[in-house]
Amino acid sequence: MASHRRFPQPGLAARSTRVTVLSAAAAATAALSGGAAQFAVADQPGALDHAAQADRLDRLYEQAEQATQRYDAAQERTEKLRGELTALQDRAARGQQRVNRLRDELGALAASQYRDGALDPSLELLLSEDPADYLDRAATLSRIGDQQAGQLRQLQAAEQTLEQQRHQAAAKLGQLRRAGALLQQRKKAVQRSLAAARRILTTPPAGPGRDDYRPGSDQRASRGRPPTELTDLPASSGRAALAVAAVRGAVGAPYVWGATGPNAFDCSGLMLYAYRQAGVALPRTSQEQLDSGTHVPLDQVRPGDLVIYRSDASHVGMYVGGGQVVHAPYPGARVRYDPVGMMPITAVTRPAG
Repeated sequence: MASHRRFPQPGLAARSTRVTVLSAAAAATAALSGGAAQFAVADQPGALDHAAQADRLDRLYEQAEQATQRYDAAQERTEKLRGELTALQDRAARGQQRVNRLRDELGALAASQYRDGALDPSLELLLSEDPADYLDRAATLSRIGDQQAGQLRQLQAAEQTLEQQRHQAAAKLGQLRRAGALLQQRKKAVQRSLAAARRILTTPPAGPGRDDYRPGSDQRASRGRPPTELTDLPASSGRAALAVAAVRGAVGAPYVWGATGPNAFDCSGLMLYAYRQAGVALPRTSQEQLDSGTHVPLDQVRPGDLVIYRSDASHVGMYVGGGQVVHAPYPGARVRYDPVGMMPITAVTRPAG
């Protein structure tokens, strides 16, 4: 059995190094629930020294991940509501067709009765040359009356059902519009966050290190180059191996919040895409992916396992072996390899299937 090793968590120094990495997008989703107030200091980035700048970017990065996951959840709900609305509208359209057909049938029957039996029944019996024949026809008309009454009841029921369907569709449309408005609010929050982060990233820090500052530099990234050792442990299953192959194939693709591939991804969207290629359906957000399988200890991690980061489970990557994960780091960056211990780990999840 292949040996396992526990990967150390990064210390404060590693944290500081990672933080300088954060690109404009890192801030990307800075707080759906907070917005502009959180970025007031970012309007004067020149006043920050290197450490303070790194610390602010680190906070923006975490907020960005949290906001991206909330955006993903809102987007998923919007798509679900849109599908439900379409189904309701289809049922209402079919209901309208049935109502129209019943009305036509009922109208034709009424017209026929009017043509064939305009006289009062007792008078028609009195004037009839063949009372027996009339009585036979009267029995038939009675049955037609029963049929008409039945059709009328069907029409009334169909109209009530149609009205309910219309009310349901209208309510669903209202939900969809509200969800769409929320989605736009979150999108704008992301864009404001990006602008705040860009101001920090493009302004040299005060104090030591100013002369060596490179805007937008990312010293933690591996630039998409695979490490020398990637497969010290076998994948937990054939499907996990397929997912690993898919996630490796995505290295270099841009991070775009809300994206699930095949050409761009956010962190949970990348996991969703990779396992979809293996025939396994994962939930949409990193918080949901946390509970999408069996939790395993870090020293038993295998290629294909999902590594969930931070206490709020706002980031996720896929372990690919050799102490490395592949993940979509933040808006503005690209899918890449990084050390598994690049930030605090909440759990390791082995997806079911």
